[in-house]
Amino acid sequence: MPSYIIEGGKRLEGESEVSGSKNASLPILASSILNQGTTKLYNVPEIQDTKITQEILKFLGCKVKKSKGKIEINSKNMTKKEIPEHLMHQMRSTVILAGAILGRFKEVSFSYPGDCDI
Repeated sequence: MPSYIIEGGKRLEGESEVSGSKNASLPILASSILNQGTTKLYNVPEIQDTKITQEILKFLGCKVKKSKGKIEINSKNMTKKEIPEHLMHQMRSTVILAGAILGRFKEVSFSYPGDCDI
């Protein structure tokens, strides 16, 4: 395992960019449904799971805008309560959207999530 050895007596300074976390981003993206307005997120990783989640949000009626490392989600006019099967099957964590939809509309409809043998 690589390591860094820092010998004392010298000031350590600099910058480091921390990448976004998928496991933090997905629940936050889902919670934008509960906001019923505009949510601004920064440092969301550009990976398949976050892209699918954004596609589901768009399908449900949210407006999603991306620019320069920022994602803006407006869920004000969201009216759909059903996650489409073809998107639901693309990843296991799509089920987290169900809780947010249920919290907002008191009902939700969805199929089994992807990669799941339930």
